[in-house]
Amino acid sequence: METILKIAIIFAAYLLGSIPTSVWVGKIFYGVDVRDHGSGNAGATNTIRVLGLLPGIFVFIVDVLKGYLAVRLLYLTDFYIPKTGMFINFQLFLGIAALLGHIFPIFAQFRGGKGVAVLSGVVFALHPYATLIVFGIWTVSVIITKYVSLSSMIAGFSFPLVLIFIYRTSNPSLIIFAFALAILMLFTHQKNIERLIKGEESKFSLKKKGKINQQKK
Repeated sequence: METILKIAIIFAAYLLGSIPTSVWVGKIFYGVDVRDHGSGNAGATNTIRVLGLLPGIFVFIVDVLKGYLAVRLLYLTDFYIPKTGMFINFQLFLGIAALLGHIFPIFAQFRGGKGVAVLSGVVFALHPYATLIVFGIWTVSVIITKYVSLSSMIAGFSFPLVLIFIYRTSNPSLIIFAFALAILMLFTHQKNIERLIKGEESKFSLKKKGKINQQKK
Protein backbone atom coordinates (compact mmCIF):
# COMPACT_ATOMS: atom_id res chain seq x y z
CA MET A 1 0.00 0.00 0.00
CA GLU A 2 2.82 2.41 0.86
CA THR A 3 4.41 1.80 -2.55
CA ILE A 4 1.15 2.71 -4.29
CA LEU A 5 0.90 5.89 -2.24
CA LYS A 6 4.47 6.85 -3.12
CA ILE A 7 3.77 6.35 -6.83
CA ALA A 8 0.58 8.38 -6.45
CA ILE A 9 2.37 11.31 -4.81
CA ILE A 10 5.07 11.29 -7.50
CA PHE A 11 2.34 11.34 -10.15
CA ALA A 12 0.66 14.20 -8.27
CA ALA A 13 3.94 16.15 -8.44
CA TYR A 14 4.06 15.50 -12.20
CA LEU A 15 0.49 16.76 -12.63
CA LEU A 16 1.31 19.84 -10.57
CA GLY A 17 4.29 20.54 -12.80
CA SER A 18 2.14 19.94 -15.88
CA ILE A 19 -0.03 22.99 -15.25
CA PRO A 20 0.86 25.03 -18.39
CA THR A 21 0.64 28.45 -16.79
CA SER A 22 1.86 30.53 -19.72
CA VAL A 23 -0.24 28.62 -22.24
CA TRP A 24 -3.45 28.95 -20.23
CA VAL A 25 -2.86 32.62 -19.40
CA GLY A 26 -2.20 33.39 -23.06
CA LYS A 27 -5.19 31.48 -24.39
CA ILE A 28 -7.73 32.48 -21.72
CA PHE A 29 -6.92 36.19 -21.39
CA TYR A 30 -5.29 37.06 -24.72
CA GLY A 31 -6.46 34.42 -27.20
CA VAL A 32 -2.81 33.63 -27.91
CA ASP A 33 -0.65 30.54 -27.56
CA VAL A 34 2.72 31.92 -26.46
CA ARG A 35 4.41 28.87 -28.00
CA ASP A 36 3.50 30.21 -31.44
CA HIS A 37 5.30 33.51 -30.91
CA GLY A 38 8.60 34.94 -29.71
CA SER A 39 11.06 32.20 -28.85
CA GLY A 40 8.33 29.54 -28.92
CA ASN A 41 9.01 28.67 -25.28
CA ALA A 42 6.19 28.20 -22.75
CA GLY A 43 7.93 30.08 -19.98
CA ALA A 44 7.88 33.36 -18.10
CA THR A 45 10.51 35.11 -20.23
CA ASN A 46 8.68 34.44 -23.47
CA THR A 47 5.41 35.42 -21.80
CA ILE A 48 6.93 38.81 -21.01
CA ARG A 49 8.17 39.05 -24.59
CA VAL A 50 4.80 38.13 -26.08
CA LEU A 51 2.16 39.31 -23.60
CA GLY A 52 3.86 41.82 -21.33
CA LEU A 53 5.48 42.23 -17.93
CA LEU A 54 2.54 41.56 -15.59
CA PRO A 55 1.45 38.29 -17.25
CA GLY A 56 5.08 37.21 -17.29
CA ILE A 57 5.54 37.91 -13.58
CA PHE A 58 2.35 35.99 -12.80
CA VAL A 59 3.54 33.01 -14.87
CA PHE A 60 6.93 33.08 -13.15
CA ILE A 61 5.41 33.12 -9.65
CA VAL A 62 3.00 30.28 -10.39
CA ASP A 63 5.71 28.17 -12.04
CA VAL A 64 8.00 28.67 -9.03
CA LEU A 65 5.15 27.62 -6.75
CA LYS A 66 4.61 24.50 -8.85
CA GLY A 67 8.13 23.30 -8.09
CA TYR A 68 8.04 24.39 -4.47
CA LEU A 69 4.69 22.78 -3.67
CA ALA A 70 5.60 19.56 -5.49
CA VAL A 71 8.59 19.07 -3.19
CA ARG A 72 6.55 20.04 -0.13
CA LEU A 73 3.98 17.32 -0.91
CA LEU A 74 6.12 14.92 1.07
CA TYR A 75 5.28 16.80 4.27
CA LEU A 76 1.70 15.56 3.86
CA THR A 77 2.91 12.00 4.43
CA ASP A 78 4.74 10.10 7.13
CA PHE A 79 6.93 8.02 4.81
CA TYR A 80 10.21 9.34 6.20
CA ILE A 81 11.53 11.48 9.02
CA PRO A 82 11.96 15.07 7.74
CA LYS A 83 15.49 16.25 6.88
CA THR A 84 16.91 12.71 6.80
CA GLY A 85 18.73 11.32 3.76
CA MET A 86 15.76 9.22 2.60
CA PHE A 87 13.43 12.19 3.05
CA ILE A 88 15.64 14.42 0.88
CA ASN A 89 16.02 11.68 -1.74
CA PHE A 90 12.26 11.36 -2.11
CA GLN A 91 11.95 15.13 -2.30
CA LEU A 92 14.35 14.97 -5.25
CA PHE A 93 12.07 12.46 -6.98
CA LEU A 94 9.14 14.82 -6.50
CA GLY A 95 11.13 17.74 -7.85
CA ILE A 96 12.18 15.76 -10.92
CA ALA A 97 8.56 14.71 -11.48
CA ALA A 98 7.41 18.35 -11.37
CA LEU A 99 10.18 19.37 -13.76
CA LEU A 100 9.25 16.63 -16.23
CA GLY A 101 5.65 17.75 -15.95
CA HIS A 102 6.61 21.31 -16.86
CA ILE A 103 8.80 20.30 -19.79
CA PHE A 104 6.36 17.62 -21.01
CA PRO A 105 2.95 18.79 -19.73
CA ILE A 106 0.10 16.34 -20.16
CA PHE A 107 -2.31 19.29 -20.22
CA ALA A 108 -0.59 21.03 -23.17
CA GLN A 109 0.28 18.36 -25.74
CA PHE A 110 3.58 17.66 -23.95
CA ARG A 111 5.01 20.96 -25.26
CA GLY A 112 6.22 22.87 -22.23
CA GLY A 113 8.95 25.22 -21.12
CA LYS A 114 12.58 24.90 -20.12
CA GLY A 115 11.80 24.53 -16.43
CA VAL A 116 13.97 27.30 -14.97
CA ALA A 117 11.19 28.77 -12.80
CA VAL A 118 10.02 25.33 -11.66
CA LEU A 119 13.59 24.39 -10.78
CA SER A 120 13.85 27.59 -8.78
CA GLY A 121 10.89 26.48 -6.70
CA VAL A 122 12.30 22.97 -6.31
CA VAL A 123 15.73 24.07 -5.12
CA PHE A 124 14.20 26.73 -2.85
CA ALA A 125 12.19 24.01 -1.13
CA LEU A 126 15.33 21.87 -0.85
CA HIS A 127 17.81 24.56 0.24
CA PRO A 128 16.36 28.10 0.48
CA TYR A 129 19.57 29.89 1.48
CA ALA A 130 21.64 28.46 -1.36
CA THR A 131 18.80 29.31 -3.74
CA LEU A 132 18.80 32.95 -2.65
CA ILE A 133 22.53 33.17 -3.39
CA VAL A 134 22.01 31.58 -6.81
CA PHE A 135 19.14 33.98 -7.50
CA GLY A 136 21.47 36.84 -6.67
CA ILE A 137 24.01 35.48 -9.15
CA TRP A 138 21.27 35.19 -11.79
CA THR A 139 20.12 38.77 -11.16
CA VAL A 140 23.62 40.23 -11.42
CA SER A 141 24.23 38.22 -14.59
CA VAL A 142 21.02 39.49 -16.21
CA ILE A 143 21.91 43.08 -15.32
CA ILE A 144 25.39 42.70 -16.81
CA THR A 145 24.69 40.54 -19.88
CA LYS A 146 20.97 41.26 -20.56
CA TYR A 147 20.63 37.59 -21.53
CA VAL A 148 18.14 35.60 -19.44
CA SER A 149 19.15 32.30 -21.06
CA LEU A 150 22.87 32.79 -20.38
CA SER A 151 22.14 33.96 -16.84
CA SER A 152 19.98 30.87 -16.23
CA MET A 153 22.83 28.59 -17.30
CA ILE A 154 25.32 30.48 -15.14
CA ALA A 155 22.96 30.22 -12.17
CA GLY A 156 22.45 26.52 -12.86
CA PHE A 157 26.17 25.81 -12.72
CA SER A 158 26.62 27.98 -9.64
CA PHE A 159 24.09 25.97 -7.60
CA PRO A 160 26.24 22.86 -6.99
CA LEU A 161 29.26 25.05 -6.30
CA VAL A 162 27.34 27.04 -3.70
CA LEU A 163 26.17 23.82 -2.05
CA ILE A 164 29.68 22.35 -1.94
CA PHE A 165 31.91 25.32 -1.17
CA ILE A 166 29.65 27.64 0.83
CA TYR A 167 27.30 25.32 2.68
CA ARG A 168 29.54 22.23 2.72
CA THR A 169 26.61 19.99 1.80
CA SER A 170 27.42 16.34 2.44
CA ASN A 171 24.30 14.69 1.01
CA PRO A 172 25.57 12.94 -2.17
CA SER A 173 22.10 12.72 -3.74
CA LEU A 174 21.58 16.48 -3.44
CA ILE A 175 25.01 17.20 -4.95
CA ILE A 176 24.41 14.80 -7.85
CA PHE A 177 21.00 16.37 -8.37
CA ALA A 178 22.55 19.85 -8.45
CA PHE A 179 25.11 18.85 -11.09
CA ALA A 180 22.39 17.09 -13.08
CA LEU A 181 20.41 20.35 -13.09
CA ALA A 182 23.42 22.21 -14.41
CA ILE A 183 23.75 19.74 -17.27
CA LEU A 184 19.99 19.91 -17.89
CA MET A 185 20.32 23.67 -18.29
CA LEU A 186 22.66 23.07 -21.24
CA PHE A 187 20.30 20.51 -22.74
CA THR A 188 17.16 22.65 -22.50
CA HIS A 189 18.97 25.77 -23.73
CA GLN A 190 20.57 24.28 -26.85
CA LYS A 191 18.76 26.68 -29.21
CA ASN A 192 19.66 29.61 -26.98
CA ILE A 193 23.32 28.57 -27.02
CA GLU A 194 23.25 28.44 -30.82
CA ARG A 195 21.70 31.91 -30.97
CA LEU A 196 24.22 33.24 -28.44
CA ILE A 197 27.09 31.95 -30.57
CA LYS A 198 25.58 33.55 -33.68
CA GLY A 199 24.84 36.79 -31.84
CA GLU A 200 21.11 36.37 -32.50
CA GLU A 201 19.84 35.83 -28.95
CA SER A 202 17.26 38.41 -27.81
CA LYS A 203 18.31 40.58 -24.90
CA PHE A 204 15.96 41.07 -21.98
CA SER A 205 14.27 44.45 -21.81
CA LEU A 206 11.36 45.75 -19.78
CA LYS A 207 10.54 48.19 -22.58
CA LYS A 208 9.23 45.55 -25.00
CA LYS A 209 5.78 44.95 -23.62
CA GLY A 210 2.59 43.28 -24.74
CA LYS A 211 3.29 43.29 -28.44
CA ILE A 212 3.01 39.84 -29.98
CA ASN A 213 6.08 38.94 -31.92
CA GLN A 214 5.08 36.72 -34.79
CA GLN A 215 8.63 35.85 -35.61
CA LYS A 216 10.44 33.17 -33.63
CA LYS A 217 13.77 34.72 -32.86
